[in-house]
Parts: sequence; structure tokens; C-alpha cells
Amino acid sequence: MAGLAEAASPFGGAPAYLEGLNDEQRAAVLATEGPVLVLAGAGTGKTRALTTRLAHLLFTGKAQPYQLLAVTFTNKAAREMKERIGAIIGERVEGLQWLGTFHSIGAQILRRHAEIVGLKSPFTILDADDQARLAKQVIEAAGLDEKRWSGRGLAYAIDAWKNRGLTPDKVPANEGWKFADGKAISLYRDYQERLRTLNAADFGDLLIHNLTIFGTHPDILAQYQDRFRYMLVDEYQDTNVAQYLWLRLLAQKRRNICCVGDDDQSIYGWRGAEVENILRFEKDFPGAKVIRLERNYRSTPSILAAASGLIAANKSRLCKTLWTDQEGGELVKVRGVWDGEEEARLIGEDIESEQAKGRSLSDMAVLVRASFQMRAFEERFNTLGLSYRVVGGPRFYEREEVRDAVAYLRLVRSSDDDLAFDRIANKPARKLGGQTMQTINALARRRGASMMAASRALLESEELGAAAKGALRKFVEMVDRWTRESEHLGPRDLTELVLEESGYTDYWRNNKSAKADSKLDNLKEVVQAVSEFETLAAYLDHVALVADRNEADEAGAVWLMTLHAAKGLEFPVVFLPGWEEGVFPSQRSLDEGGAAALEEERRLAYVGITRARESCRISFAANRQMYGRWQTALASRFVDELPERDVEVVSRPGLYGKSAAGFPSHSRFDAARVDDDAYYDNPGWKRARAAAGRASPSPPMIEGSAREVSVGAGAAKFAIGARVFHQKFGYGRVVAAEGQKVTVHFDHSGDKKVVDSFLASA
Repeated sequence: MAGLAEAASPFGGAPAYLEGLNDEQRAAVLATEGPVLVLAGAGTGKTRALTTRLAHLLFTGKAQPYQLLAVTFTNKAAREMKERIGAIIGERVEGLQWLGTFHSIGAQILRRHAEIVGLKSPFTILDADDQARLAKQVIEAAGLDEKRWSGRGLAYAIDAWKNRGLTPDKVPANEGWKFADGKAISLYRDYQERLRTLNAADFGDLLIHNLTIFGTHPDILAQYQDRFRYMLVDEYQDTNVAQYLWLRLLAQKRRNICCVGDDDQSIYGWRGAEVENILRFEKDFPGAKVIRLERNYRSTPSILAAASGLIAANKSRLCKTLWTDQEGGELVKVRGVWDGEEEARLIGEDIESEQAKGRSLSDMAVLVRASFQMRAFEERFNTLGLSYRVVGGPRFYEREEVRDAVAYLRLVRSSDDDLAFDRIANKPARKLGGQTMQTINALARRRGASMMAASRALLESEELGAAAKGALRKFVEMVDRWTRESEHLGPRDLTELVLEESGYTDYWRNNKSAKADSKLDNLKEVVQAVSEFETLAAYLDHVALVADRNEADEAGAVWLMTLHAAKGLEFPVVFLPGWEEGVFPSQRSLDEGGAAALEEERRLAYVGITRARESCRISFAANRQMYGRWQTALASRFVDELPERDVEVVSRPGLYGKSAAGFPSHSRFDAARVDDDAYYDNPGWKRARAAAGRASPSPPMIEGSAREVSVGAGAAKFAIGARVFHQKFGYGRVVAAEGQKVTVHFDHSGDKKVVDSFLASA
């Protein structure tokens, strides 16, 4: 047996824990000396290899428990690792005092040397809410407008700098303009001084202060370098710069560091993770041994081949290819649908069909790119009576911003709704503080009246100060105006008016936290939801009924979550909806991050596919109503990158006309390539399109942006340079014209030659 002598126990014999490991896993366990990078693909048993490696170091006497540093990203992962090691080595696992998260280990070190960075032990560790409150105090002390520059925004900016290992004196001067008109760095400095005054540290400080201690006191650094004979890091691809610097300092002397990770699953760049950390491991540690875990124990061959074919398009990666001993299994299904409503309906039908075959609901998961996509599926599951659970956050109508928006609408519908009044009267802040709200409440109780009625009475009295009285008057008048507007405005227009005039949309626009964009997306989705009802009352009744549904039975409910939340999980059946350009890959991510963001989006797609064990079903829509507006959609470029032999196309025929397979014309999956004349004149296509329209109505044109042009309406002339709209390709500009044939450069699909009767002025 290879490596048996090295693996032998001090008491003789081969340890049982090596049994059942494949060759690569065994190599990862036995390669104890020097730097080691274990590239562990999805579903390759890396947790077993990782925990067995730690147990092996202890079992063979290479290190005592207190001489091992093992770092994970979550407390849950640390607990599971400790339990697995304990199952192998028994009670000695209790001596693993340096097994934990980056933050927990950083806190242990900081408590021993707190005075070096101006703290006293014990010190307080602030959570995210405390950080935001402290940042708000710093902003107020600087005389800045907190409505414009929020505490959470400053806390987010400071946390981003700390993730990069930057103290105030190291932040580049030009980055000071990212917040508060150039005052960000001085606010960061004030924030740190305030922390010292409070004898407190935030999460970022736990490593930043460690770096300061190690950098200014080489003797202390040497103590820890000597102590940690072996280091092991899980999920190395998710480390940020500060974590990377911390690890490198500790590993410099002994170099016995083993990093386990998967560059193809690095999907947290938005919170500071640097995929470059794992890509440059061999440069950081010359002579490092690289072990690839590629044998997958989770998925079918087609699922693995589809994922591998997709991720191969990334340039910044360390090559590996997943494989399995399994045979058979269904191909990855790719389905094109007419619109988002049909997508939700068909996925619901698929789930019911699987359930009828005896599959548990908990075996199925719907993984979306962004949380706003969940509403359509929640609505559909509620209609069908399917139990579901949302992972990584509350259900759509339980989210803070959605509850706030609905509270505004409830107050418009009924000014006597005290719960709605109390929730949003001072949100965003209107100088209706706690004392004012208590006064309103007290008067309402004494009179047996609503808070709105009590507010009107207070406006006629002298019980409130001038500032509070003025703010309350403005709020009451605003609600009264919305109530009058509701008599002639449609639900969607009214909702947009209320969210804008109340300042609530601006409240989230000006919030610089990581969640702000998602909050805004969900507000736009509220507008979208309201637009599906004829009256505001009908919508609010619907919300009440949906919100009243009991929590899903944990034993049998469909999983609904974002792709980010799904990392590390697996399910027999996985649905991946919304694979369209702009949705996935996210246009916002591409605009902010360019080529690097595209590669991370592709890694996210790879993560989604590899969550599936038996069945993976991808879908995209030709049209999607987003934020109350219909948009023509193109299938994601990721669809086109899937290897053809591993994909089964299950689109409804004729839905996309030019592509019998259901893929848009730019895709290499087109089953038939025909010229534009044949395409537009094809009677079969017209009949199919009409049939599709009856099943799922064609989206209306965006009001004020274009006029619909019917087929066969005659020659419509467009000048060179004219801005036009096409039902399939979206917006573009005319670059050439010859008779009725017009060449248009479309924003998202390049140059296309089309018949002018299919164009509308934009």
C-alpha cells in the first residue's frame, strides 16, 4: 500500500481511516510536509479528505492538537469538522483550540495582545447593527446629512477597506471620494478612534489588528509561527486580501500549509473574496504540491459534462475536469418559454409531476440569480398549494422593504390602519421620533381613535413642538393626497407615486450597503406585482392571504433560494430559471466588474448546475416583465456555452420562430437556419406565434417608447441612425436600409437584417 509506512500509527498497523479513500483523497491526507493545494471540485468528497488529514496528523504524532491551525468560514463548518475528527481520534479532538473561523481565531490572538493596538482585554466585538449605529454617530458628529450619507453606507465602505487589509493611513487618496464627497477616509479614522474609546472592535478589526500586531512585533509573529506546525484552510477560494495576508505571515516559517478550495466555485467577489488568492498559490509557495480531486460522487455524467463545458470558457482558472463512475442519467434539459409567467407555471407543473411519481418536495430546488425572481415562484406555489421554504432570507412578502411598501399602500387604502401608520410614519426619518409617536399613541388610546385621527387632532393643538408638528402635518397631508390620487390612478402608477413621494425609494438609493441594490429590486418587483391587479384593494387582499400561509413543513417543501445561498448544498432535482442576458449574467455585475465579473457569473452558473444530482433543468424566457416594464430577452450566453451533446432541448415549437429548437437566433443550438425573408413569411411561424400568444399573451409595448407595428401593414421607412424597437431583438439603431430590408445594430445582439414592418420607432 503506497504511503503505508508514513501513515502507520505509533502503535503499529495501518489506520482504518485511510480505508475507502480514493487515490487523490489519500494523497491529500498523506502529503503532510510543505505547501499543498487541494483543488477539490464540487461533490468530490473534500470534507472527508480535509478532516481525515487533520486526524492523520494527530494520529501519527506529527502534531499535538494545540499545534494545529484549521480555519473555516462558518461556525457550522467548524463544528462539523470537529465532530468528524472526533469520530476518528476520540477525546483528543477537544484540544483543537485553534480550529474555527478566521474571526474566532483572530479574536483569540487579539485578546492576548489587545494593548498593542490600544484596546484592553476583554473588549467588545460589535455586530453589524452596532457598526452601523456607530458609523451613524460619526457621520452626525462630522455635521453631515445622515439622510444622504447613511451609517450603513459608511460601515459598508469601511468593511470593504478592512477586507483589503487597509487601515485609514493605507487607503488610496482617490478612494476617499467614494463616500461623503471625499470625507470617507477621515470618517474611517474617526470611526476607528471611536472604537478605541469604546474599547471595541468590529469584525474587520479582528484580522486588521492581527496584521498590525504581526507587522510591528516580529517576536509575537514568531511565537505563532512556531506554535502552528501545520495549517489547514478550507474554502481558500473565498479568502479576501486581509485573510490572505494573515495566512501568509503565519505560514512563512514552516510552510506546512494545506489550502483546500475550488477556483471554479469562487462566487463571493462582491463581499471581498479574491479568486486570485488560489490562482497564485504556487507562486506564493514555490514547490507546492497540487492535488486535484476530480472524481465526483454526486451527479450524473451529463450534469458534470455540462458544468465542465460551461466553466471551460473562463480564462482565469486552474484546469480540472469532473468525472464519475455513474452511468446513464438524463441529459441537462434546456427550455425556452414565452415569458416569466409561463416559466413559473411550467416549473410548478414539473414539480407536481415529480411529486406524483413519488418524489418528495424536499428533493427539488429552484435556484434564482436574484431574490426579486422569487416572487413569481412564491405566487405560483401558493396557487398550486405547494409547500416551499425560502433559504437565506425571508419570503418575499416578509422582507423588510416589501412590508414597508405594503404598509404605505395599506395606509392609503385605510387611514385607520394603525399598524401601517406606526411602521412607516417615520420611515424614512421625518423627525417623528419616539417621543412624538408615543404622544400620538397615547392620544389615540385615550380617545379610542386611530393614530391618524389622533394626529389630526394634535395638529390643532399645542402639544407638539414646532419641528415635530411641521413634520407630522407634512406626513398627514401626503397620505391625504395619495388617498385622493387613488381614486383615479391605477394601482401601479399609485404605488410608484407613493414610493417616490414618500422618499422611501430614495432611502434605499442613498443607502450604500451591500443589500441596497437587492432592496431596490424588490421594491420594483412590488410595483410589478401590483400591476397585475385591477385595484389596490385586490392586491392588498392577495398579500394578506399569501402572508397568512403557514410555514412549510420541513419534511416536505420545495427549496427556493438564490444561487449564492445554494453553494455547498445538493438536491436530486434542480431548476435554474431566468437564464437570460441582463438577468444571468447580471447586467449590473457586468457594468461594475467587466470581464472579471463575467467570469464570476459563469462560476455561479457552474455552481448552480453542480447542485443537481439526478436532474438539472435550465429555462429562459423570450420576454420578461421586469420592474413593471416588458423587455424582450435574449437567452444567456451561458446557454450557448453548454456542450450540445449533454443537453436536451425541450422548448415549445415555434415559440422563437426562427429556431425550431426554441433557442434565439444567435445560438448555435438553432435546429434550423433560414434567412429573414423565409423567417418572417413562414406561415407556420405566424400560426405558432399566434398560438403562443393565446396561451401566454404577448407583452405590451412600453408606453411612450414605441408604437406597435402590425405584420403586413405596409412599407415603414426608417432613416439611417433612427432608433427602433424589435419585439425579439429589443432596441437598436438603423445602420443601413435597402427597400423593406433594414440592417439594425441591436444593443444586445449586434447587427441583424430584418423587415421594416417588424420595427417600431423608439
